[in-house]
Amino acid sequence: MIYLAESGSTKCDAVLINDDGSVFEEIKHMGFNPFFHSADLVYNELSKIETIKTHKNQVFQVYFYGAGCSSAYYKEIIASGLRRVFPNAKVYVDHDLVAAAYASYTGNPEIACIIGTGSNSCFFDGKTIYEEVPALAYILGDEGSASWLGKRLIAMYLYKQLPSDIAEDFYETYRLTKDDIFRQVYNEPHANVFLAGFSLFVHKHIYLPAFQQMVREGFELFLKTHVLCYKDAKSLEINFVGSVAYHFRHILIEAANTLDLKINNIIQKPLQGLIHYHIHYLNILENSAV
Repeated sequence: MIYLAESGSTKCDAVLINDDGSVFEEIKHMGFNPFFHSADLVYNELSKIETIKTHKNQVFQVYFYGAGCSSAYYKEIIASGLRRVFPNAKVYVDHDLVAAAYASYTGNPEIACIIGTGSNSCFFDGKTIYEEVPALAYILGDEGSASWLGKRLIAMYLYKQLPSDIAEDFYETYRLTKDDIFRQVYNEPHANVFLAGFSLFVHKHIYLPAFQQMVREGFELFLKTHVLCYKDAKSLEINFVGSVAYHFRHILIEAANTLDLKINNIIQKPLQGLIHYHIHYLNILENSAV
């Protein structure tokens, strides 16, 4: 049996795959980011899940792709927790950008992009992945992402730049004072997740020209920074994964067209594409049992 997972900072979509390639069960649990979460947390949280408790000894391969898993040090934090959960398994951990590249791959060289809680991009030719520019996370980067939109929305609210009825709805929805927001952003952990949550409010009121402009500005900044950095961007296949790219896809496509970029596909959740790539390109079923 194989455990395959694609994780953001907030939530994770995972699946147990039988040795014949059929899906035994899909599992949703909290996301694990080694910048914020420990190996102990990974072990404790997964050990609570009944399906995993029941079948953990039958799992011989683990593939985990997660936000923040971009270096050997951070990969090992997640891997050590997973090895405790699945004692008989070989554990492979990599970045969520790799999952995006695998999940959106159609057989042609691509620029694979993530716009979800955070944002990032890479080039993938089917075998080799490389990044032209780094991801700078939510303080310095994450252009167009949920956390980027959250920062912009909160600033507009605190600067009293929102229409009065929208500002009132914001307060009625979240009941947050300026001190509450400052504490969450500057003193509490997981500020990126806190900020990202406000993207739902932007989506709720996306009919507002100011919010449309905000989203478009974020997407244009992302495309100029993370897509046009590749010299063949205008001729390559460009694919996106992530909830923000998906839910604001009409604005994303418009922004891309303005820059003479053609988007091939926008996927909300990469799990199915990830399963397909692992079975048909990585041949994981050949080593699915010991």
